[in-house]
Amino acid sequence: MTLTLIAVNMCVCLAQPVYTPKREFRGAWIQAVNGQWQGIGRDAMQAELTRELNELQACGINAILFQVRVEGDALYASQLEPWSRYLTGQQGTPPQPYWDPLQWMIEQCHARGMELHAWINPYRAKTKGTPALATTHYAIQHPERCFSYDGLILFDPGLPENRHFICEVARDIVSRYDVDGLHIDDYFYPYPVAGVPIPDDAAYAKYGNGRDRGDWRRENVNEFIRELHDVVRKEKPWVKFGVSPFGIYRNQRSWPDGSRTNGLQNYDDLYADVLLWIEKGWVDYNIPQIYWEIGNRAADYDELIRWWSSHAHSRPLYIGQDVDRTAAHGDMARKMLLQQGLPGINGSCQWYARAVADNRGGYATALRNQYHTRPALQPAMPWIDKKAPGKVRKVKLLMTDNGPVLFWKAPKGRKEMNVAKSYAVYRFAEGEEVNINNASHLQAITPNTFFELPSSELGQHCTYVVTALDRLQNESKTTKVKVK
Repeated sequence: MTLTLIAVNMCVCLAQPVYTPKREFRGAWIQAVNGQWQGIGRDAMQAELTRELNELQACGINAILFQVRVEGDALYASQLEPWSRYLTGQQGTPPQPYWDPLQWMIEQCHARGMELHAWINPYRAKTKGTPALATTHYAIQHPERCFSYDGLILFDPGLPENRHFICEVARDIVSRYDVDGLHIDDYFYPYPVAGVPIPDDAAYAKYGNGRDRGDWRRENVNEFIRELHDVVRKEKPWVKFGVSPFGIYRNQRSWPDGSRTNGLQNYDDLYADVLLWIEKGWVDYNIPQIYWEIGNRAADYDELIRWWSSHAHSRPLYIGQDVDRTAAHGDMARKMLLQQGLPGINGSCQWYARAVADNRGGYATALRNQYHTRPALQPAMPWIDKKAPGKVRKVKLLMTDNGPVLFWKAPKGRKEMNVAKSYAVYRFAEGEEVNINNASHLQAITPNTFFELPSSELGQHCTYVVTALDRLQNESKTTKVKVK
């Protein structure tokens, strides 16, 4: 049965016209919370990550969201929080041999022309499977600032000191690592359990000031999002701040303008007012997790992607896709048509990276052959920066032992926001109009100041164009060279 679904899905995908946008976010989440890295050691983890990154690069993924903070811990060298048990097997124990997974991933992603977004879970202090916390853990040092709920320990969102500490963790990451983004997921106030109230009476008594408790909880999360945005922007203005909320904002039965769905709600159940964050400009991108299949009775993908398209397009909107469920239901072609055709949608993010790398249901094959046939620049974010770098200099073609290679020099740039960090290379056949807005001519986005031409270019007459891209991938004017 599964093989039949996959075959139908692939046939429909390949029958569609090739889609070549100039700018598109093409992300994938690499998680730690499932325990896939726990105690396997540096060499095995690096080998698997290398395999995944190579496969993801081959099918056009241009951004990795790498989980580095699962439960008030760290998959990087931190003076604020203990090493994660999801890395070493025991919280507080450093990796042996010693290495820094976040730093290693930044280097690996940048070498492949991918962005690296550090993904943190803000409020979770202990997952159900963690037997003990390290003595240096925040919840051990400040148990009065946390509460237990359904087997979890959580930072109480109602306490300002917790908000400030989490923002300090984010500041530490952004200041010390060359990340392209800081990313948080869908866990704010805990996912509700029937009959189990959230034990935040003490915080409400101290800070509630008689307000409706739901409004007070939402304001706590709103203030955290605003503060986290400001911390990131102040520390490094070019680092993007993004959120990946649960796929339903509000059901229509709760709010007339809500989606025609019947499920958990960000606004009412998690106290996450995502639309307000977008309206206020507190997030730079939004990736709602629309993980259901088309036609799901409680949460139809078709209904939800249309709802988000019409309500949340004042900031880049990317769609969170569930690879396994999409493959199982044969939905990829129809989902991609919706993603490509609806206004305000600027890409997607795949849950999860290994499922793509393993080519579940032919998913990676379809990305390579149908949806990501050409590289894509990141969506523009002019509210952060819109000034393009200068033109590349001295483009020339040289014959080397490896064949013809284009070389160029970086443009001059003094300020960090104006320095060229990568380059776009386009190819136009002899007599063809040079138009870099036509992304079908885009050959590569590379961090290098050279590009190896394919051997098929020998004897051909064509024009190559090179542009410079800054940290936000604002694009310079063109520099051309004719190849004969």
